[in-house]
Amino acid sequence: MHYPHTACLGAGVIGASWAALFLASGRSVAIHDPAADAEREVRAYIETAWPTLTQMGLTANATPDAIRFCASAAEAATGAEFIQESVPERLEIKHALYSEIEPVLAPGAIVASSTSGLMLGDMQAGWHNPAPFVLGHPFNPPHLVPLVEVMGNHRTGAGVADAAAAFYDSIGKVTVRVQREVPGHIANRLQAAIWREAIHLVQEGVASVDDIDKAMWAGPGLRWAAMGPTACFDMGGGAGGLQTFCDRLGDQFNGWCDDLGNARLTPDTIAMMVAGAAEAAGGETREAMQTRRDAMITAMQAALKPYR
Repeated sequence: MHYPHTACLGAGVIGASWAALFLASGRSVAIHDPAADAEREVRAYIETAWPTLTQMGLTANATPDAIRFCASAAEAATGAEFIQESVPERLEIKHALYSEIEPVLAPGAIVASSTSGLMLGDMQAGWHNPAPFVLGHPFNPPHLVPLVEVMGNHRTGAGVADAAAAFYDSIGKVTVRVQREVPGHIANRLQAAIWREAIHLVQEGVASVDDIDKAMWAGPGLRWAAMGPTACFDMGGGAGGLQTFCDRLGDQFNGWCDDLGNARLTPDTIAMMVAGAAEAAGGETREAMQTRRDAMITAMQAALKPYR
């Protein structure tokens, strides 16, 4: 699916990142956000992201100038063939947006929501006919991290989720299909499980926030950037694969699971983790950390590309 004209509704960091990626793929973008400084922020974001997108080989036939800022969501959606919605995570805001754009949608247009926490069925309540509407949840920042979680359900039009996945694939994304609605979809639940245990380890005095983060990026995070945990454990069993791994370590694994914590983000816990994160940062600004993160992600993407 080519969809040469796209729209981005919502221009925070997620919406701006989507806009940069759509532009880099050679598409035009109409964008709307009610914030007074939205245009300035989006243009600055795209200017910063463009060299990285060029380094990734994505801008050969593209221009960052193929963007148009619109006074309303309806104006941005008019004529767009693929619309990425990234407005705040509040149902009333999303429902109002869907009511505004539904009457102007072009035949065959697809609307995908970037929501990380809301349920597709709940969002569909803002539509008279939700056939064009799917979940298209990215990982931040979308122009660098390839994952998109795609989902339709019985109220989604035939072939719409497949078409959305094909579009994302065509711009270099890696799509996974969510087959049943659960809070947080797939990847956020995996993140939550890991961070919950990281918090528990800090609470129990096992290690510092910094060392727990190091244990992740210098250990399993490296393997998981190449393959998922089940594939890694399958190789950990040697010739016998996952069966041998489970036979050897099953009892220990069950013991680890029994001992995992159930940390909650209470005010005291949040204060503890914020203090730990600040100490780990060692005075580095968030902007500098983000630049360093993006550079590392870009380098990893380039290094892994021949093996995908």
